[in-house]
Amino acid sequence: MPFFAGQNREQLRRVYVDAWRKYRAGTALEPLEGQIAAVIADHAEYVPLLESPEGVAQEFTPEDGRENPFLHMGLHLAIREQISTDRPAGISAVHESLSRRLGDAHAAEHMMLERLAETLWEAQRSGRRPDEQRYLERLRAL
Repeated sequence: MPFFAGQNREQLRRVYVDAWRKYRAGTALEPLEGQIAAVIADHAEYVPLLESPEGVAQEFTPEDGRENPFLHMGLHLAIREQISTDRPAGISAVHESLSRRLGDAHAAEHMMLERLAETLWEAQRSGRRPDEQRYLERLRAL
């Protein structure tokens, strides 16, 4: 069963908060917690939210013009997992090429996660699985 299966929004967000708390305390992290802490460390602007008592309960809607930091970090985790497994096949090469061109692996992830979000949105809207080939085409166009 996937790690996040069956958790509600608050519970999922609490995983980020707990991973960051453990990281800051120097406590041993589970592998996924280490990945989450690494993403958070790349996003210092989210730390106050994660360390705030009301951070987990905040609403982030397109109407209020604020990016959802939990969604953003989740997309980073997804991109990193895709790169590590090279699925869809070729995504690791795309990331390597973008990272080299931009001089920054994190900036490359940002470009890629926009394409991932678009692909997931289309899949949700159509009620189908994400189209991996279309996703990879979008990434290669970068």
